[in-house]
Amino acid sequence: MKKSYIVAASAHIPAAPDRVYAIIADYHDGHRRILPKQFTALTVEKGGVGAGTIIHVQMRVFGRMQSYRAAVTEHEPGRVLVETDLANNGPVTTFRVNPTHQGTEVTIATVLPVRTALLGSIERALSTRYLLPIYRKELELLAQVATNPGAL
Repeated sequence: MKKSYIVAASAHIPAAPDRVYAIIADYHDGHRRILPKQFTALTVEKGGVGAGTIIHVQMRVFGRMQSYRAAVTEHEPGRVLVETDLANNGPVTTFRVNPTHQGTEVTIATVLPVRTALLGSIERALSTRYLLPIYRKELELLAQVATNPGAL
């Protein structure tokens, strides 16, 4: 059995939760606009808004191009959206949208498989160091899109 670990980042977004969630769930337009530069392509293969969507994503990771296909589900429509890599034991990324008194708290969390022993420790450290700034930038872009009235 493979082990796993979580890389997560959260931010307060000064916008209504339904607006924030709509941006995240819209893979045709909204989600594309919040992807940092490391994501080089996002193709919608099926659907495009929320549950039932299938996406193909390309991302530059440590100078190499990585591709993955993911199925989108909504564990709690309007609050929790999940991208599950269709590869065996691939990463699972969850976007959690929680209303606050002054907007929305958004968390992006990815569960990643990891090897055991020393290689696993190295893999975990490198992945965390790489992904955290990407998630922080994605949350920053989300805040920009969500607070710009003409953005969506």
